[in-house]
Amino acid sequence: MRHEDSPRSEGHYRCVGVGAGPANLSLASLLHERPQVRNLFIDRKESFGWHDEQQIPGTTLQVSLFKDLVSLSEPTNPFSFLSYLHDKGRIYHFLNAQFSEVPRQEFRNYLAWAAERNKNVAFGEEVVEVGFDGVFRVRTDRRTVTADNIVVGVGSRPWVPDHGLRHLGATQFHVNEYLARAGNLGGKRVVVVGGGQSGAEAVLDLLSRSGAELPRRVAWISRRRNFFPIDDSPFTNDFYTPSHSDYFYNLPADLRSAFNARHVLSSDGISESTLREVYQRVYVLRFVEGRSDVVGLYPNREVADVTRSGPGTWDLEIRHNDGPADGVHFDADVIIWATGFRPAAMDFLAPLDGRLEREGDELRIDEHFAVQWDGPNDHNIFVQNAARQQRGLPDPNLSLNAWRSRRIADRLCGTRTGDQLASFVAWSAKEESEVSWENR
Repeated sequence: MRHEDSPRSEGHYRCVGVGAGPANLSLASLLHERPQVRNLFIDRKESFGWHDEQQIPGTTLQVSLFKDLVSLSEPTNPFSFLSYLHDKGRIYHFLNAQFSEVPRQEFRNYLAWAAERNKNVAFGEEVVEVGFDGVFRVRTDRRTVTADNIVVGVGSRPWVPDHGLRHLGATQFHVNEYLARAGNLGGKRVVVVGGGQSGAEAVLDLLSRSGAELPRRVAWISRRRNFFPIDDSPFTNDFYTPSHSDYFYNLPADLRSAFNARHVLSSDGISESTLREVYQRVYVLRFVEGRSDVVGLYPNREVADVTRSGPGTWDLEIRHNDGPADGVHFDADVIIWATGFRPAAMDFLAPLDGRLEREGDELRIDEHFAVQWDGPNDHNIFVQNAARQQRGLPDPNLSLNAWRSRRIADRLCGTRTGDQLASFVAWSAKEESEVSWENR
């Protein structure tokens, strides 16, 4: 789908965005209200999509509905989730439904609504190359445009370990293809690998099937020591605020890396409601229905290798993290890899590659999410969702999406929007030293 009145001729823009997922869609929504910043956002997909094959019925967001495209930066912006509900005529129905969490499919529909009504967003067009000759020259498979600034928001790609990657297909696939490939698994032995929310949702869906649609066995394997819940407590959620993001950015690289590893469950744990449903379903299957061998739960284990064991079947070598060196073997008809995502490749930046600074596997960014490079200061390459080691666990998360976009928009406009009040918590030693203790 392509907007008929989207800019189609060659032209010059203050900002060209590569990709139109939630990150760049947030920025496009903020810039829509700033017409002085001529902008264009280009996405290779024919129409908006957001993990469409992973929209399992009943799944919900793990974040507040206020963490939409714009609300935490501009509450009155017409691209908010509240505006979507109002525009669709369903705002009272949504309130009366009393959802404890927003249905994920509804949030996906909201994002598609925002993309559809923003005429600066063009789908069905792929950015092939970005060069620089005094301005950024963006070549797509349809045209060439120029820009003062580039914003890269190409999102993430499914990740599967090498021993699974070489076998991907109809009976071994990433959970991102779940709805397309997991329809006919009745009577089959299914192994789900991955102890995060996506793995839990796949396990719950499989165990919730009945009759001939129920798999013969579902084994759930995770490297973690248990199937842990997300830490959604108030003070942990302070890690997902602008003030902590800025504090994190200024830490040494080794401390940032250690922090991400230590607190990963604040973003990658499983919703307690999902865990409860899985546990209850296991109880019913085992004790009420007498199906004692339908479910196998195997945390604290690693998939060491995957090989074919026969026509259409797989052999998984599983090693216990605390156990002997020799692994045990599982037979499976289908393997579902719920092993997460990695930042997508940015091959279109190849002409600029030698001019861009790096920090580990990431492009090095400044405090405004602009890549540090040897070009002029008034021409920037911003990156979204690609700086987890520099900006922390919230970087690929929806929590700071609107704030990050606002910071980029301010840089583009030469303005500075005031931040919300800082955290209750004094994160840095500098903050501690500035406190006046009257009763010391």
